Parts: sequence; C-alpha cells; structure tokens
Amino acid sequence: MAEMETQSNKMTISEETITTRKECGKRGRKPGRKTSTEKLDIKAKLERSRQSARECRARKKLRYQYLEELVADREKAVVALRAELERLIQWNSQLSENNTPINNDQLLQEIGILKQE
Repeated sequence: MAEMETQSNKMTISEETITTRKECGKRGRKPGRKTSTEKLDIKAKLERSRQSARECRARKKLRYQYLEELVADREKAVVALRAELERLIQWNSQLSENNTPINNDQLLQEIGILKQE
C-alpha cells in the first residue's frame, strides 16, 4: 500500500511538472503561423537584403577598379624609374671611363644641376 501511495505521489508530481511545462510552452508565437503583417515584414526584409547585396557588389566593383588603376599607375612608375636608372648607370659608366656623356646637358637638366635657359 505504501508503495502505491509513493507511486501515486510521483505521478502527481510528474503530472504537475508536465502541465507547468506545457503552460510555459504556450507563450509566444506558434511556429508556422504568420500574420499578414509578418509576411509583409519578411518581404520587406528580403528586399532590403537584396538591395544591400546589390550595393555591396557595386562597392566591391568600384574598389577593384580603383585598385587595378592604382596597380597600372605603379607599374608605369616602375617602368619609368627603371629607364631612368638605366640612363644613370650608362652615364656613370661613361664618366668612370673618363668619357663625356653624349647628352651631358640633358642629363644635368634632368637631375636638376643645370637649369634650363
């Protein structure tokens, strides 16, 4: 008899916890049910997301164009500096051989030693 009372007490306790859990589960929105305003909100949110993605892709495209132009400008500068270095190396070798360079005045003007008249 005592065992039956213990089991019935356990059952009532577990039934109480189940009912309290069910009550807690009834709060809030039910999954799968959406009101018309929520559907409109979702559509608006999706449209904002699409617009944001379009803007992001446009910004990315502009950034890559800018970087490509920057790289092209730097490559042109490197070519110009290499040409100048080659001219100066030739000028140096001519001076070290005690020869006057062919374009002595032009080289001095480029360096800034001789001013143009």
